[in-house]
Amino acid sequence: MHLKEDIEEIDVSAAMHLRPRQFSLEQTNKFEAYVAEILTALGMDLDAPATVDTPRRYVRALIDATDGYEGDPKLLRVFETECRGGPDCRTSQVIEGPVHFFSLCEHHALPFFGHAYVGYIAHEHIIGLSKLTRLVRLFSKRFAVQERIGEEIADTLEAMLQPHGVAVYLEAHHLCTQMRGVQEVSPLTRTTFWRGGYDGDPALRQEFLAACGRER
Repeated sequence: MHLKEDIEEIDVSAAMHLRPRQFSLEQTNKFEAYVAEILTALGMDLDAPATVDTPRRYVRALIDATDGYEGDPKLLRVFETECRGGPDCRTSQVIEGPVHFFSLCEHHALPFFGHAYVGYIAHEHIIGLSKLTRLVRLFSKRFAVQERIGEEIADTLEAMLQPHGVAVYLEAHHLCTQMRGVQEVSPLTRTTFWRGGYDGDPALRQEFLAACGRER
């Protein structure tokens, strides 16, 4: 079934924090000129064969890397389970991962990248497994922080499915701490997010982490 244009779809769209974008040729030309000025000031020779198109490529890469703001219409499709209105009816955990993701830190516009694991306990609706991957990439392909990506994934799944619980685990390397600052190259940043049944049930959380190979 498709989500209808009612309060449910409004809730889902609000949870996704979409910002539709359109860039005119005049805008992209300006962006490229600004980038060229910055790169030249930093020392890049833009007259070399390998770099003459770097400002254009850089602008294009930034637009592509942040297209999560534009949404994904394929996410607005859910399916009914065998639960028909029973408040206590539930299915087993659905867990997807590792989902590889790349994002841009909103503090320095430098990349961070890693893996996500997403789980939920369905009630009346489920979502295709590929849509969980799409959901991770919807929120990671933006200027972001790791904590917010996990919260937005959980918020959107709750709005779409009204499940009994949602669990999200993220681990990532942040180049803003590896290329600058403390310049530490080994640590992973790990974050977990629990909603509904997961929030008050340590055994359920442990089951999720074990399924992800991340027991602790």
